[in-house]
Parts: sequence; C-alpha cells; structure tokens
Amino acid sequence: MLSRRDAIVAAGAATAASLLRPPLALAADAGLAANAGRTGRFFGAAARIEQLAAEPDLRAAYLRECSWFVPEIAMLWNVIEPAEDGFAFEAMDGLARYASDREKKLRGHTLLWHLAVPDWATQQLRAGAGWDLIDRYFGAVIPRYGERIEQWEVVNEPIEPGYRSDGLRPSVFLDAFGPEYVGRALAQARTYAPAAHLMINEYGLEYDNQDERDRRRFLLKLLEGLRSDGAPLDVLGMQAHLDLRKGHVSASAIAAFCRAVNDLGLTIVVTELDVKESDYVATAPERDRLVGDEVRRYLDVVLSQRGVLGVTTWGLSDRHSWLEVTADDYARFPSAWKDGTSPGFNRGLPLDSSLRPTPMYFALRDALGSVRPYKRV
Repeated sequence: MLSRRDAIVAAGAATAASLLRPPLALAADAGLAANAGRTGRFFGAAARIEQLAAEPDLRAAYLRECSWFVPEIAMLWNVIEPAEDGFAFEAMDGLARYASDREKKLRGHTLLWHLAVPDWATQQLRAGAGWDLIDRYFGAVIPRYGERIEQWEVVNEPIEPGYRSDGLRPSVFLDAFGPEYVGRALAQARTYAPAAHLMINEYGLEYDNQDERDRRRFLLKLLEGLRSDGAPLDVLGMQAHLDLRKGHVSASAIAAFCRAVNDLGLTIVVTELDVKESDYVATAPERDRLVGDEVRRYLDVVLSQRGVLGVTTWGLSDRHSWLEVTADDYARFPSAWKDGTSPGFNRGLPLDSSLRPTPMYFALRDALGSVRPYKRV
C-alpha cells in the first residue's frame, strides 16, 4: 500500500499512453449508476479533471456509469495548499464545477491524511503550531464547496496495528494533538458542514490474516469511543483494495465487522474498490475472470448487510489506475515475457484500458442492482 500512497502524494502516476482501441462498448443496460439507483444505492469512481478533459471516451464513460465523482488527488492538503498562504484550487474547482453542471454528486477526499500534509504544515505542527492551523485549513476548503459535497472523509487511515495499544497510526496529527485529534477533526468539520455526512476512511478490512484482524479490532474500538463521546461521525468508508495475492476475502469477518459498525448507528460506503492481480501470466480472459469472481464474492457479503449506501471504485478504467505491474511482480515470473511482451495493465477496474466492460463490471452491475435479504454469515 505504501507505494500507492507515495505515488499519490508525489502528484500521482503519469497518465497512460494514447488510446489503443475504439471507445466504450456499452453493456446491455443503462449503466452502473442506474442499476445502483434502482435499489436505492449509488455508484461512482475516483476521477481527475485533467483526464476527463483530455479524453472524450473516458469522459463519456464516467458520465454514463457514475452518479458520484471522487477527487483522486485534487483535494489533498499538499495539493490544495503546497505553500503556506498559496492555495491551488484550480483542479478541484474544475472537477466540482464539471460534476455539479452534470448533476453528479461529490465526496470530499480527504481532509486529514498523514501522507498528504504539506511540508510547511508538517514543520509548523512539529514546531508546536496549535489547532488553529487545522481550523484555518478546514475553513478554507469545506465552505468553498458547500452543499455540493455531501460526504466528507474527515480522517483517512487513522489505524496502523503494531505501534500503540490503541492501534492509532503514528502521524504528525497524533504527535501534535494526541489521540483526541480524530474526534476533534470531526467536530471541526461539523462546524463548517452541518448537513454533510462525515466519515472515517480505512483500508485493510477484508482478509483473514493477523494484520487485518487487528485493524478491524482497533478500528471498531476507535469508532466505539467516538460514538460514546458524541463525535459527529455518520459513515465508515471501507476502501476495499482487494488483493488476489492474499487469497479470497473472508465473508464471515466482513459480515461480522459490518454488523458491528451498523450496531454503532453508522452507515457504510465502499469507497475505493479495485483489485490487485496475482497471476499475470494467465490469459487476459482468465485474469479478468479471477478479478470479477473476487469482486462478486466481496459484494455478495457487503451488499447483503444493512446500511451500505453505495460503492465507488478507485478509478473506472485500467487505463488510469494506481495499481501497476511492479518489479516484484515481474520477479515472481522470471521465465515470462522473454519474447519482449508484457502483462500490460493491472486488470482491476470495471472497464479495461479500451473502456470495454470486464467481468468486474458485470459483478458490480448485478450486485448493485439486486435487492438482497440481510445475510448473517
């Protein structure tokens, strides 16, 4: 996960090469957002305004498939305020304007994230700057978009097992303000967004391994404490970066976790769904099938729980994904691609690099369009 976060903080991966095939081959229905809407849910995807502006076929796909847009990097603190008193709202303003003009909804991603703090702010916080610095930043960003943003990810990835007895991630915010910073940030955001849904967003909640068992446990402990203290928390964002290298998702663990979150009076949004592949030497149809099957397994349990409002994927097309075939992936297959070929893109999003629907697309379509009875797993 660190390679992804480092890349985003450094302004994101470079955009992919020029288009190779014709535009989106339409599925035989009205799109993912329309299917989700039939069951009272929503579907959306992370987006960058510069990609939408430059690629008409990609723009058409987003407009067709998504009712929600999420800024991939345009709302990160180190992007919006790279220098003290030097705001750079152009990209976020462009995405907000584009979404609003087309009656698309927006989620604010993200206010406090330990990997997106500008260097100047980190220095000031470490030198003893008070909460006024956070209030100033929230006050500059949240009211600017007003009612156009209905959900705010106030704190992103606050949990990291293995460091503290409470499971909180070491960060400049924790150092500066103590463990109360999470609740304090929620309260601060509420003063500027009285009607919005306020969220905590977290990853690593899907598999039955020790790290993710601990992450679920510590996150529930944090949520319980915030609710007990009366913090204005409405929604938990479950990122859902699925990873075929870890095996299959744990239906029982996910279901139990969702029930515990619901029992705290919180709703859930799947916020960053995508899939990291494992078997890059398989054929493209087989790779797509493995991804689609895993997404179907995940959504089958998640969308059978109470209070799941919708799903957003972290990108819409493999053409623009932070998930890449890495040097470590190549090393796992030392005898492959000796003829100069390559595995191509990681195939982990609803549309392939030519914007054609994949098995993941149809897994999403079927799951979002189904009204399912509440399932105890």
